[in-house]
Amino acid sequence: MMTFGEANGAVIDAAMLDMIQREKEQALSAREWEFRLAGMGYAIKAMRGKQVLTKLPQGTVVGILPENLH
Repeated sequence: MMTFGEANGAVIDAAMLDMIQREKEQALSAREWEFRLAGMGYAIKAMRGKQVLTKLPQGTVVGILPENLH
């Protein structure tokens, strides 16, 4: 597992990636996973063929999600 993702200089730290991974494992579908993340103030956006974690409501890029979280 990658310890961080990077986009435009923004880094997703290991603790954040672990939280995202746990939420994905608990969700029954990709849609539920995205809903759970939205409840915590995050969204997943497609950007240049990659999935990027953003902070709601501004859409500020947090970082690129590793392939294992797509």
